[in-house]
Amino acid sequence: MAELDLRALTKSFGATVALHPTSLQVKKGEFVTVLGPSGCGKSTLLRLLMGIMSASGGEIHLAGQRIDGLAPEKRDIAMVFQSYALFPHMSVRKNLAFGLKMRKVAKDEQTRRIEHALEICNLRPYVDRMPRQLSGGQQQRVALARAIVMQPSLLLFDEPLSNLDAKLRDSLRHDLLALHQKTGSTSLYVTHDQTEAMAMSDRIVVMNAGRVVEIGTPVELYRNPAHAFTASFLGQTNLLSVNAYGSTCGLPWGGVGHLDMLAHGLVSISLRPENIMLHDAPDGAGEIIAASFMGAHAHYIIRIAGMDLQVTRSGAEAVLETGTRVNLTALGPLRILKTDGLEGKAA
Repeated sequence: MAELDLRALTKSFGATVALHPTSLQVKKGEFVTVLGPSGCGKSTLLRLLMGIMSASGGEIHLAGQRIDGLAPEKRDIAMVFQSYALFPHMSVRKNLAFGLKMRKVAKDEQTRRIEHALEICNLRPYVDRMPRQLSGGQQQRVALARAIVMQPSLLLFDEPLSNLDAKLRDSLRHDLLALHQKTGSTSLYVTHDQTEAMAMSDRIVVMNAGRVVEIGTPVELYRNPAHAFTASFLGQTNLLSVNAYGSTCGLPWGGVGHLDMLAHGLVSISLRPENIMLHDAPDGAGEIIAASFMGAHAHYIIRIAGMDLQVTRSGAEAVLETGTRVNLTALGPLRILKTDGLEGKAA
């Protein structure tokens, strides 16, 4: 049975639908990321789960109990906020103890939970410090520990790493995953950062325009997206319209591509930059108009057949210069995508 079960959950503000009927099941101990651009409905979903906003329809079930009619403090949910939201006048220990005192948890149980959270979040050296005496990463770990001590049925994360610099984000991303595995918590993580979603998730829920576009593992959604929006939002890709002839298609710059299913007529396909072979040739049909060395790979923009394509090659190979003529080969099979109006902006 799912630990979290959303059943046709929806939210409207007058004639504007912020969240179309949404159903989602999250298993106990699963780490699920809700990914999408600003305005896609992910923050609305969080507010409905927390109970700080009432739903227009549908149901929320957590650990076998319907909770959408309960007050926020009765929902057995803890939130890790983007802004940390620590009490500035309280030490780390007192911040961790506050919620437990409000719930009238026995003192010996408070001590046990706090000591456990301090240990797994590596906060023992800072237990008596005030928030102003902590770095951004340390404050975020305190915010996480404060949620963990509540031992909730569901942990919610509201873009908790977005205020940190890139190196610290990468470090804390690994810490979060390690903590998730140690605690076995059921987690719903909201972000617009594709890298976070790909690196951390058991499954990703891709949202746009107030709707769930697609749900799957990071590998499934990256390699075999069903929708054009998923292909374009999750990583880099080239979206192309091509004519299909059964199991093959004609490529815009000439040659033949192999499709992942039988089709006829005009179809939309996704061609990832790493799935294009680049061959430098003096009489090549394409030209490199931009080249960027990124360390692990080199990223190129190739102008060919009236379009600009993204192509990547291993950073271990020689970097080709701007102006180099090239030919391209598409590695298949090429994924045929759905284009059903979910590519637009959210209301």
